[in-house]
Amino acid sequence: MNRNQFLVLSGILVGLVAGLAGVILKTLVHYIHYFITYKVHFTTQVFFYALFPFLGIVITTLVVIIFFKGQSRKGIGLILYEIAQNSSLIPPVKMYSQILQSALTVGLGGSAGLESPIAVTGAAIGSNYARNYHLGYKERTLLLAAGATAGIAASFNAPIAGVMFAFEILLTGVVFSDFLPLILAAICGSLLSKIILQEEVLFHFESRQAFNYHNVPYYIMLGLLSAIYARYYIVISQKVEHFFHRLKWTALQKAVLGGVIISILCVIMPPLFGEGYSSIKQMANGQADEIIAHSFFRYIPAKNWVLLAFLGCTCLLKVFASSITIQSGGNGGNFAPSLFAGGVLGFFFAMLCTQVGFHDVPVTNLVIVGMAGVMSGVMYAPLTAIFLIAEASSGYDLFIPLMIVSSTSFLVAKWFSPISPELKHLVDEGKIFTREHDRNILSLLRTEELVENTIQHIDMNATLRQLIELVKNSTRNVIAVVSADGRLDGVVTLDRIRPIMFNQLIYDTVTVKELMQQPPALIGLHDNVVDVIAKFDEVKEWNLPVIENDKLVGFISKSNILNQYRLLLQEYSGDEI
Repeated sequence: MNRNQFLVLSGILVGLVAGLAGVILKTLVHYIHYFITYKVHFTTQVFFYALFPFLGIVITTLVVIIFFKGQSRKGIGLILYEIAQNSSLIPPVKMYSQILQSALTVGLGGSAGLESPIAVTGAAIGSNYARNYHLGYKERTLLLAAGATAGIAASFNAPIAGVMFAFEILLTGVVFSDFLPLILAAICGSLLSKIILQEEVLFHFESRQAFNYHNVPYYIMLGLLSAIYARYYIVISQKVEHFFHRLKWTALQKAVLGGVIISILCVIMPPLFGEGYSSIKQMANGQADEIIAHSFFRYIPAKNWVLLAFLGCTCLLKVFASSITIQSGGNGGNFAPSLFAGGVLGFFFAMLCTQVGFHDVPVTNLVIVGMAGVMSGVMYAPLTAIFLIAEASSGYDLFIPLMIVSSTSFLVAKWFSPISPELKHLVDEGKIFTREHDRNILSLLRTEELVENTIQHIDMNATLRQLIELVKNSTRNVIAVVSADGRLDGVVTLDRIRPIMFNQLIYDTVTVKELMQQPPALIGLHDNVVDVIAKFDEVKEWNLPVIENDKLVGFISKSNILNQYRLLLQEYSGDEI
């Protein structure tokens, strides 16, 4: 086989394995749900919601501590980090650790989604397949994305959404001219899902109403509500993350705290249990009354307003439940929670419009497009959201309302923050790629690897004669002036001494101290190369000293950075597949 044929075959194989991993995880969670729901009996239902979410988070944390040595890195940020900083090499353990951890967390009722763990698992499968065949960075990245694509496609039986996910989120800043392996991987993952998974396991529903352009105002309003809620979701998620990060407790203590809180929330609001897709299907199918069947709200009269209040509280609390599940030690992602919250928000808005007197409100359609709206604002992935909901609901006739709601939510989210807040700290640290391709290449360089420590140096009390002797043997136009303890006192440039270097009468009377000058800028040994280049551009110099703990380490030349940049550009942007 030639290179292209091998990559096509590889896309199929990776797609089949990653898709099968996604099917296994979905099936595993389904049967855990089935077992604890139908095989474990409680005299009072409240004990069911109080026990299992707590066990899910605590057991997951114990598994991570005992079997995976506390290495709990997870989420889409993990994949993006490995693409940018580790040459798309994902540890082999991620091919199965995410399945086990997320199955325990979500299967036992943790309020998170399976899609992020499935994406990480698929990406690890693609990456390690490429590693096994010693493929280059571009091929490895392509197959990594193919694995994640197949996993997402298998989760929703939505191949187009899987491909959009790869391009919108994973391959940001990575350019490919041919993506046939991605398409084939998505097809394989989706076919496996369709063949193996049962209808109740899949995120799928077909009940909807025909699109009516008279309802466009509803969709515009829902788009704005989705944007506001998405911002609320992001802010609360960050606050919960910071809370657990600052909490100086052991991992197990955090898990116990998180498990207790999640159990309490599930007792009060049973739809917060697990992924919540069953509740969305009930709302879309006109069975909303069943949602409060196991909650305390069923005892309160005034049926419609009670349901409205219940849904409003569920929507507001979902972000707390999901964030606490993930940050306290559980394994999952924000994919499913954002879809769940969007569906509840859409139904809440439809009910509110009905209660205040509006007629012919497209309730089912608002549930469906609400999911896309919130997901667009939370995940910063409008195309993924549009195609995901269109494929999962067979609602291709709803493309216009899906586009209205998703684009509105996404634009408002971008107005608040141009970059997804979930990934912003990684972007600020230069650890993942962005759409700024120049910055992406620079972020791959390491300042400590660019330092030249063979630069000559001299004491400030030395004479011009001694300095001239150094210049004779130097290949550079800068000499460092360094004290006995290694501190940088200044620099002497060839331009500085050129007017007097042939006047031998002053060789023994002029000292280095009179000739040296302070460098226009200093570079820290661990500074980001993007910031280093900015300093070079600001001071318009070609050589700058590098210091650590106030002591000279060496110099960095702008020409060396540009040479390394060019080599990386050739490696990362070579012949397209």
